[in-house]
Amino acid sequence: MNPAEPSPDCAHCPRLHDFIAGWREREPGWHNAPVPTWCDLDGPHDIRLLIVGLAPGLRGANRSGRPFTGDFSGELLHATLKKHGLAEVDLEARANDSLRLKRTAITNAVRCVPPENKPTASEINTCRTFLQATIARFKRLQAIVTLGKIAHDSTVRALGGRVAAHRFGHGAISEIDGLKLFSSYHCSRYNTNTGVLTPEMFDSIFNNVASYVEASN
Repeated sequence: MNPAEPSPDCAHCPRLHDFIAGWREREPGWHNAPVPTWCDLDGPHDIRLLIVGLAPGLRGANRSGRPFTGDFSGELLHATLKKHGLAEVDLEARANDSLRLKRTAITNAVRCVPPENKPTASEINTCRTFLQATIARFKRLQAIVTLGKIAHDSTVRALGGRVAAHRFGHGAISEIDGLKLFSSYHCSRYNTNTGVLTPEMFDSIFNNVASYVEASN
């Protein structure tokens, strides 16, 4: 059993388990299970960058089974990764497309889709076990991009840091045990529609990240 991945029928969080069970009945062709971390095809041994989002989108990753696949946030993220040499081929919005990450992995702080995209504090804390194991899995990891405050704070705690000492802020950079943390507003449609996050702002984050990862090799 992989300690970095919950089982397909994980019941650690009863509310999320029941929510998914309901969607299995409504949409039996969807993934409707904890969404596993997505890695470079070469495997975990050469991962340098980890991107941590909040949770699977109901009609995005919960449907496709792959983080940031099937919704607007994935379109913006993958286009940005490709621009900075962290992904190859265009996103086709399905888990078995030809898109390939390069030395990069993508995961979520909470692996199961939450109602209204709002996990509880208990669910975030419970799922952190898998985030900790995921980070530990990547022995050559150099940087983590946290998308949104919840993902950021959970990542800081997963690394044993104090949130007060590593506060979230778009464009903020901190370091814990040799790992660089780059914070960004989440690339959700809501944030981009309201101007909280522009494509230029998002691009700036990954420009810094790509330069750091390249310089660290």
